[in-house]
Amino acid sequence: MRNVLVVGASAAGLAAAEALRREGYDGTITLVGDEPRAPYDRPPLSKQILSARWKPDRLPLRSAADLDALGLDLRLGIAATGLELDARTVHLADGTRLSYDGLIVATGVRPRRLPGEGAHVLRTLDDALALRDRLGPGRRLLIVGAGFLGAEAAAVARGLGTEVTLLEPAPVPLAHAVGEQVGRVLSGAHLDHGVDLRTGVTVSEVADGGVRLDDGEVVEADEVLVAIGSLPNIEWLAGSGLTVRDGLVCDEYSAAAPDVYGAGDVAHWHNPLFGVAMRVEHRTNAAEQGMAAARNLLRPEARKPFAPMPYFWSDQYDMKIQAFGHLRGHDEVALVEGDFGDRRFMVGYRTGDRLVGVLAVGMPPRAIRPWRAAIASRAPWDEALRAVARATGVA
Repeated sequence: MRNVLVVGASAAGLAAAEALRREGYDGTITLVGDEPRAPYDRPPLSKQILSARWKPDRLPLRSAADLDALGLDLRLGIAATGLELDARTVHLADGTRLSYDGLIVATGVRPRRLPGEGAHVLRTLDDALALRDRLGPGRRLLIVGAGFLGAEAAAVARGLGTEVTLLEPAPVPLAHAVGEQVGRVLSGAHLDHGVDLRTGVTVSEVADGGVRLDDGEVVEADEVLVAIGSLPNIEWLAGSGLTVRDGLVCDEYSAAAPDVYGAGDVAHWHNPLFGVAMRVEHRTNAAEQGMAAARNLLRPEARKPFAPMPYFWSDQYDMKIQAFGHLRGHDEVALVEGDFGDRRFMVGYRTGDRLVGVLAVGMPPRAIRPWRAAIASRAPWDEALRAVARATGVA
């Protein structure tokens, strides 16, 4: 294998390229990205960049010197448009055809949008800077979608003195992911900080001066941010012979076909730790899967299943939210430490007879470690609760 092509120049793609070099690969690595910028970090966009606490020069994942040291054939600002699997060739938007011996697909996701013009989304640095310039005292921001991205943007905007209206179709924001009680607690923080939170409403389109609801009502605002989830960037793989279904379908090794691997937000792979297929849009998973895909591509005789414990965090007002495991589709949520009223608590998630996840708000890292270990050990629910109680002294 003398020519590895990595399509996607963000956290997963860069991690894959670095892992190839660390493993001793000295062949050609071509890194293709549709944005003109060198790889940069995305989680700060809705936090430090939107709040203007950081300047954009803090975002690059590596310095120019570090990138040069990797010896990459770097193709930025050019999107991939097609793949010929049998010919091992990727087509780019500028007409270039790139051949490969090994391919890593790390094309990530893009924001879902609503009909109509003029709304902001929040995925790129340009998106964050454009919205940041429109926030401040006397401004009105309407956010469609009260998931973690919308909630983080709401918290930042309120901190800048912006009036915020947050619209969510579900009765309780985030209940499908974290449970109804936790969703209510997190929602309460927005209400306490003066956000006009409206649940059970559906937005049909972006309209002049705001948005139009399904019932015809127009909710007015100076700016609109649409934060209603993401779509995996898989259109360029149509007709390639690869299986695409809510992402690039991969096995437990992150392999989609011989010498073709997926990594990061676009990969829909079987995670043997939980025994389910999943697609994870978290920064830590992107880097970890990029490295795992590179190692498995380079050394197929020593491939290892990619079986991580997903992790994400969110900062909202004075709340630090952290979660480990696979929370979606849970059967039970139980308060295991702290108090909901204080917004300092930890909850465990049960699926079947297993502890599969934990979410903490305002808790120190040492309090979370035993729970993380119990999830990693595939501990049964009752046994995990007893073991952690012994380890922490919590009755």
